[in-house]
Amino acid sequence: MARATYAGSASAARTPRDIEHEAFATATRRLNAAVSATGADFPALAAALHDNLRLWTLIAADVAEPTNGLPAPLRGRLFYLAEFTRQHTSKVLAGGADPRALIDINVAVMRGLRGGDDRI
Repeated sequence: MARATYAGSASAARTPRDIEHEAFATATRRLNAAVSATGADFPALAAALHDNLRLWTLIAADVAEPTNGLPAPLRGRLFYLAEFTRQHTSKVLAGGADPRALIDINVAVMRGLRGGDDRI
C-alpha cells in the first residue's frame, strides 16, 4: 500500500528530461533485445525499429515547432538525427544496414539527457 501511495508522488516529480530519457531507454532496450536475440527474429526487430522510429518522429515534430525552447543549433541536430534514423531504419529493414548504429545514437542522446549517464 505504501508503494502505491508514494509511486504517484515520485512520478509527479519527474522532469521532462526524465520522461524523455525513459522513452529513449525503452526504445533502446527493445532494439538491444531484438538485435541480441538468437536466430533471425525479424518481426521483433521490425517492431523495435518501428517504435524507435515513432519516438524519433515525435522528436522531429517537436523540434520543428517554432515554440520549441531549445536553441536552434540543437534543434537542427536533433532533426538531422531523426532524418538519419528514418533513412537508416529503412536500410536495416531492407537488410542493408546494422541496427546497432541506431542504438548508439539513442545512447548518445540518453547521455546528453542525463549529463553522461547512459544507463538503459
